[in-house]
Order: sequence, then structure tokens, then C-alpha cells
Amino acid sequence: MKNNKIIFLFLVFTSLLFLTACTPGGGANTPDNPAGFFMGIWHGWIAPVSLFMGFFNPEIRIYEIYNSGWWYDFGFYMAIISGFGGLSFFRKNKEE
Repeated sequence: MKNNKIIFLFLVFTSLLFLTACTPGGGANTPDNPAGFFMGIWHGWIAPVSLFMGFFNPEIRIYEIYNSGWWYDFGFYMAIISGFGGLSFFRKNKEE
């Protein structure tokens, strides 16, 4: 059982490492190709990882400067709130 947990954590962290290729400021978005709603959600979810990576690579940011405006902001903040448990404040725990 313990080995399954270790394998699961390894797979999660490895997947997260591969998926951080889409970090804000990494060069994928340009003024001609701005980040949209779904990239805003992704950047919100990986914001803690982007913050940590930004200490070692000054090109990595938490927030993409080349974005589509309101829709990117909406996706980013929605992911930040839900990703850090903000939406769980509205859920009620059912005690049986």
C-alpha cells in the first residue's frame, strides 16, 4: 500500500514538472498570440510552482503579460480561488 502512494506521488510530481513548460513568461505567448481563458486557468493552478521557478529563472512569471484581457483575468482568479480551497468555504460538511 505504501509503494502505491509513493508511485502515485512520483507520477503526480513528474506530470507537474512536464506540464510546467507552459509557465507564464516562458515565451509561448506573444502580442500576436495572447493567452486566453484556459491559459489563465492553467496559470492560476500552477502559480505556486511558477513563483518557486521564478526565483531561479527571472523570465518565469506568475502572471502572463501577453494576455487577452478580462477573460484571462477571470480564468486566472477563478483557478487561484478554487485551487487554494477558497470555494470549499461554501461547502457544508455532512456529518452522519
